Amino acid sequence: MAAFMTVLESDLRALSAESRRRYPAIKDAAEHAILKLRSLASPNEIAHNEDIIRIFVMACEVKNVKLSVIGLSCLQKLISHDAIPPSALKEILCTLKEHAEMADESIQLKSLQTILIIFQSRLQPDNEENMANALGICLRLLENNRSSDSVRNTAAATFRQAVALIFDHVVCAESLPTGKFGSGGYISRSNSVTSDVNRNIKRLELLELEVISGGPSLKRNTLTESGKLGLCLLEDLTTLAAGGSAIWLRVGSIQRTFALDILEFILPNYVVLFRTLIPFEQVLRHQICSLLMTSLRTNSEIEGEVGEPYFRRLVLRCVAHIIRLYSSSLTTESEVFLSMLVRVIALDLPLWHRILVLEILRGFCVEARTLRILFQNFDLHPNNSNIVEGMVKALARVVSTVHYMETGEESLAAVAGMFSSKAKGIEWSLDTDASNASVLAASEAHAITLAIEGLLGVVFAVATLTDEAVDDGELESPRCDTDPPTKCTGITATVCLSMVDSMWLTILDALSLILMKSQGEAIILEILKGYQAFTQACGVLRAVEPLNSFLASLCKFTIYIPNEAEKRSVMLSPSSKRAEQLVDQRESIVLTQKNVQALRTLFNIAHRLQNVLGPSWVLVLETLSALDRAIHSPHATTQEVSTAVPKLTRDSSGQYSDFSILSSLNSQLFESSALMHISAVQSLLSALRQLSRQSMEATVSSNGQASNQKIGSISFSVERILSILTNNLHRVEPLWDDVVGHFLELADSSNPQLQSRALDALDKSICAVLGSDQFQENTSSKSLDAPNNLIDQSKLRSLECAVISPLNDLYSSSQSFDVRAGSLKILLHVLERHGEKLCYSWPNILAMLRSIAHASEKDLITLGFQSLRVIMNDGLPTIPANCLHECIDVAGAYSTQKTELNISLTAIGLLWTATDFIVKGLVRPNREEFETDPRNYVKKEEPAPNSHKEVTNVTDILNTVERDELLFSVFSLLHKLGADERPEVRNSAIRMLFQTLGSHGQKLSKKMWEDCLWNYVFPTLDHASHLAATSSKDEWQGKELGTRKGKAVHMLIHHSRNTAQKQWDETLALMLGGIARILRAFFPFLRSLRNFESGWESLLVFVKNSIFNGSKEVALAAINCLQSIVVSHSPKGNVPITYIRSVLDIYESVLQESRDNSDHVAGKVKQEILHGLGELYSQAQGMFDKDMYKQLILVVDTAIREAKINNNTFEADYGHVPPVQRTILEILPLIRPAVHLSSMWNLLLMNLLHYLPTANPLLDDNEKDANLVGNTNHVPAEKKGDGLIQNNTYSIFAEKLVPVIVDIFLQAPLEEKYNVFPDVIQSLGRCMTTRRDDPDGTLWRLAVDGFQRILIDDVRKLNPALGTDLPITRSSRTHVWKEVADVYELFLVGHCGRALHSNRLSAAARVNDESLEMNILDSLGDKILRSDTDLPVDILQRLVSTIDRCASRTCSLPLETVELMPSHCSRFSLTCLQKLFCLSSYENGDWNLARSEVSKISIMTLMSRCDFILRKFLSDENDLGERSLPTARVEEVIFVLQELARLRIHPETAYYLPLHPHLKEGVSEAENQSRHSHLLVLLPSFCELVISRESRVRELVQVLLRLIAAELGLQNINLNNTS
Repeated sequence: MAAFMTVLESDLRALSAESRRRYPAIKDAAEHAILKLRSLASPNEIAHNEDIIRIFVMACEVKNVKLSVIGLSCLQKLISHDAIPPSALKEILCTLKEHAEMADESIQLKSLQTILIIFQSRLQPDNEENMANALGICLRLLENNRSSDSVRNTAAATFRQAVALIFDHVVCAESLPTGKFGSGGYISRSNSVTSDVNRNIKRLELLELEVISGGPSLKRNTLTESGKLGLCLLEDLTTLAAGGSAIWLRVGSIQRTFALDILEFILPNYVVLFRTLIPFEQVLRHQICSLLMTSLRTNSEIEGEVGEPYFRRLVLRCVAHIIRLYSSSLTTESEVFLSMLVRVIALDLPLWHRILVLEILRGFCVEARTLRILFQNFDLHPNNSNIVEGMVKALARVVSTVHYMETGEESLAAVAGMFSSKAKGIEWSLDTDASNASVLAASEAHAITLAIEGLLGVVFAVATLTDEAVDDGELESPRCDTDPPTKCTGITATVCLSMVDSMWLTILDALSLILMKSQGEAIILEILKGYQAFTQACGVLRAVEPLNSFLASLCKFTIYIPNEAEKRSVMLSPSSKRAEQLVDQRESIVLTQKNVQALRTLFNIAHRLQNVLGPSWVLVLETLSALDRAIHSPHATTQEVSTAVPKLTRDSSGQYSDFSILSSLNSQLFESSALMHISAVQSLLSALRQLSRQSMEATVSSNGQASNQKIGSISFSVERILSILTNNLHRVEPLWDDVVGHFLELADSSNPQLQSRALDALDKSICAVLGSDQFQENTSSKSLDAPNNLIDQSKLRSLECAVISPLNDLYSSSQSFDVRAGSLKILLHVLERHGEKLCYSWPNILAMLRSIAHASEKDLITLGFQSLRVIMNDGLPTIPANCLHECIDVAGAYSTQKTELNISLTAIGLLWTATDFIVKGLVRPNREEFETDPRNYVKKEEPAPNSHKEVTNVTDILNTVERDELLFSVFSLLHKLGADERPEVRNSAIRMLFQTLGSHGQKLSKKMWEDCLWNYVFPTLDHASHLAATSSKDEWQGKELGTRKGKAVHMLIHHSRNTAQKQWDETLALMLGGIARILRAFFPFLRSLRNFESGWESLLVFVKNSIFNGSKEVALAAINCLQSIVVSHSPKGNVPITYIRSVLDIYESVLQESRDNSDHVAGKVKQEILHGLGELYSQAQGMFDKDMYKQLILVVDTAIREAKINNNTFEADYGHVPPVQRTILEILPLIRPAVHLSSMWNLLLMNLLHYLPTANPLLDDNEKDANLVGNTNHVPAEKKGDGLIQNNTYSIFAEKLVPVIVDIFLQAPLEEKYNVFPDVIQSLGRCMTTRRDDPDGTLWRLAVDGFQRILIDDVRKLNPALGTDLPITRSSRTHVWKEVADVYELFLVGHCGRALHSNRLSAAARVNDESLEMNILDSLGDKILRSDTDLPVDILQRLVSTIDRCASRTCSLPLETVELMPSHCSRFSLTCLQKLFCLSSYENGDWNLARSEVSKISIMTLMSRCDFILRKFLSDENDLGERSLPTARVEEVIFVLQELARLRIHPETAYYLPLHPHLKEGVSEAENQSRHSHLLVLLPSFCELVISRESRVRELVQVLLRLIAAELGLQNINLNNTS
């Protein structure tokens, strides 16, 4: 409010400033008003102060433009804020009237603006004078020729708004419902007819709702003052529209168009006035309707404004409003109007006039409520004419003009374009200039478009009203599950049915004509929507004839496949391009986009009316069958889109093609049958069967393409029947017989294609039913065995039998092999997918499979067996217990059949499945299992006291008895199959027998085991052994495969299986393996059986006979059988020692007899026995005593000697150990004595040492060795040949034996080791000495390696520094070290560093040998002599002497010999010399008693050797004169001098040097000992070498002399300081 005051004060200041010069009075008044305004607080106070209002009126009265603008603006603000009293309105209107007469445009506009504000405020005139003055100002400015266009337009708009405000005030004053009933006089078109119908329905519903809810229930004749003013205004407007003068408004005349426009605005927006107030209704009836009737005249005398299109449009809109909104009260007038409109269409009037009329009629058609009211008021009224029917026929006549127009094609194209534009939201406007040909065609198309839309509006209106009747409960929905009533009773339903009966034929003719000729996308979609809507309405209304007619018409537009006659006629026409195309494309089918959309429409109709189509399904199915053929045709395509004519376009971004979408719709139609009433489903099935039978009959008389089409129709019917069945599985009982009966009819056909389709359909049908929910529930209830089952078992039994019985009937009754095979394939599929759901049909299925086992056709047997395999693998848990015997018998039948071998073998495998199932006790879950299952707690019932346990025990006993009987039947069957003449079958049966016993033996009782062993296992073994001994040894020929060059070609058979006896040997091997398996698994248990001992003895006899008399395969199997039994239980202590002794006796007997006659036992068998011995001892060594161990060693010794004698093997020629000897080497580490047999180490090692190369190791100690072994079977080697070393085979064996002996020796206990230590050292030493005779051999190298390993291990273990308590006597160790010293002396002196003769050694081998020499020398010098061991002094002296002897080779040889000596010999000599220096040297921290002893001995030896080398060098140099010494000698001297300079000795060692006592004493007392005392010993030699010709020697001697001087303390003497 403060802002308003501020603005008003600002305007007063502006007014004062503008009038300061010319109008002082206004200036003073303005300033006075400003002072007054400051004292006022609200607009109400301003209204009561005339001074403020008067100043603005004064400003306007001077008629100055600027002052007037300011004054009018301020008046507008005061009026808007209610700051002007009503008494001032007359003065203000006079002022405005004067200003409206001014020529200034801004003043005129400002005046009109002020008038509008007055009507919008509380100052709205409430008497005739003021109202007339205000409206008169607007009309005078509107009609003034001097007014500008902007002023004229503003005046028209102001008058229109003023009229609206006046009538709004009338509605309020008369206490009528406020608000408008519409947005205007004309309903604009949307982008589709359907949208128009829906939108207008809502509008009319709103209109009726407002009138009924807001207005009074009775009309009244009295009016308020405001109502009278509105009535006067309405009368004057009507007079002005008729061309007269308005007395009340005091206006002579205005444009009739403007007045009529105002009336057209009032009629739809203030319906409540005309329906409630009688004076207004009278004006409408007598004046407005008279005006409109006069204006509707269409004679040729119409001229001027009345004949203009805009005026005619307004007249028609007003007529439309009256018909739409007031036809109930103005029935006669509305009938006259409608008759005139319908008649106008047929008159020869301008095209634009007819288009205007068609727009009005279209508006009626798209408004369902209006159409219903008109139809009820006129067509259903006996005294009135059929207005709606006539209107529809008039529209249809307009549509039919397409037939007769010369520009028909162009007009249709234009019509299509208009529909397309409308779909895009583009509205077509009327062009009244029809002189142009293109404009004329467009106008004609516009007329046709309006007519088509009118007809579609009628269609959609009928459909909408029908839906309303359904919603109101007058009609049953086509989706309902009950049968529809036979007669319509509701009002809306009756109206709809009457409308359909009176108009369907006219509408169908018009729409089908346009649909046939049109190609545009939008128009086709609209017409097809109309087809769909009207057809669905007919279906809901149960109007059969219109329904079938529309369906038939629609089907014609879906797909076109020419019949034979049409194709022949087309092909015979020479001028037809279509014929050429048909021939070229070879039955090609092209679906236009119109066809595609028509098909979609058909699908929509079928979905909507699926419950009410009944016999009409045949029409739909024939079309869908043709569509199915087109979809699956390789030549079927959809029509491409042309750019010339706008046609239906496919969405290129869509996921599916048209065919994919149509195929999906086709499938969905039948999938929705689950929602149909059962009677409707039966009708649909009946129609499909009818279509299939017709096509099946036609296939007999037709051929070629026609026959293929008929088969395609049958396939369509079959597929759709399947679809219906799968979607109605919840109510399949009433449908099953009809479905399967038709499939069996097709199967009886002679056509193979029909047979195949029928079998496939039957397969799918059975699987679908068995996979339904009711069978799933049966499976769960059957698995629980619940006592109170919700499923009716008798009903389920009948259904299951009905589902399975067609297979047996088809197999037994059909004479066609393909059909019988097909029935078996179906059975297989059923069992694979739903076998667990079967319960009552198992006896019939198993009987059918048993009969198939003996069929003559191989393929049938194969199919039957596949079903049996599914049953045995997957179906046993679901089969009743009483059918298991039958299952086993059927499996036995397939096992014994001779047609197919693989089937027999697989059937035997199925017996394993059955046995596994039986043993696990899965025949039937007992009550206890049911109650303890947590899933069944809901259905758990409380048992009677003490009854549950009793029932459970009885059930367990019954299950045990049933299980034993079933197992005996399986064992009996396998026993019989074990004697089958086919090797594969009997072998498989035997495997299965022992696999069963091995896997499930823990669940068998003793009685069952005894029966199995004595009635099945051993009898089978004896029978197989007898047949193997008596079978033929003749070679077989394989199966004949064919012929080549006239000779038969046979399949190759391996030599190990090419006789009957060899194949029985395989069976025996399997038997032995099976026996081994069960004895290995259940030996402790089986020992408790009766007669087991006798059975064991018989098994031993059988094993021995098998080794001696059987084939190699049987012998190996027998050994493995015996071995695995004993070995597997020996670690557990489950085998008594007698069993082990029996096994040893068997092995000893076999090897002993094989020694006497080696032909009886093959080498592989001996290897297996030896392996068995090693494994037996390693597993059962804790059970061996000394006698058994001696027996074991005797057996091995026998094998070695037998292998040594029988050495005629080619492997030795290639450097390989023969297999038997190789096996012996493998088992020797396994048979080392156990802890409790430690005394046997000597026996083992001494026996092994006998087989190393030696002159005669057994000759001297033969008696002792025989006593050690325990028998006198050892034979001296010289009695067997020229010596072991000369035997190549045995030499190789010795090479492999050395590492084994070393490994065993190292593992022996210390006490036992030293008992045989000297013998081992001697044997290895003898092996080392073979280097001279066989330098290329491997034996001496292996012996050197073993020798070093033994010594190093001994030094490490017996080191006194470790604090180990040595249980070995010193004499024993001395004996050992004497042998060691002998070996070192013999090998190093005699065999190392020598030039040995060898032609085969490569350079690398020589390097390796030299490295080996260095290694043994290193081990002696670094590991033994430098170790902290208590070696005797004499042994130390021998070892040091040995090194010295090796070091003296270079200096001891004559000069001419030295030059010929190989380089490695001099290197070896220098290495030995270096070892002497190392032994004599002293390093900090490296000193102990043993080290001191070695140093004392070695220093003396070293000094002697160095003095000899130096003197020898000097002597030889003098003898040679000018000639140079050999390089080796010079290098040796230089090496000695260098090492002497480096050598540091311990004082204790220096004490033992051969020096004068004074020197010893002086050296020992020196403060800084340089520890070079040893140089003093060699000083004379150094003094002589100073004259050597070798400069390097002289230089080194100088160095040594300086060291001597330093040792004597002479380096610090200063001769100049003598004092």
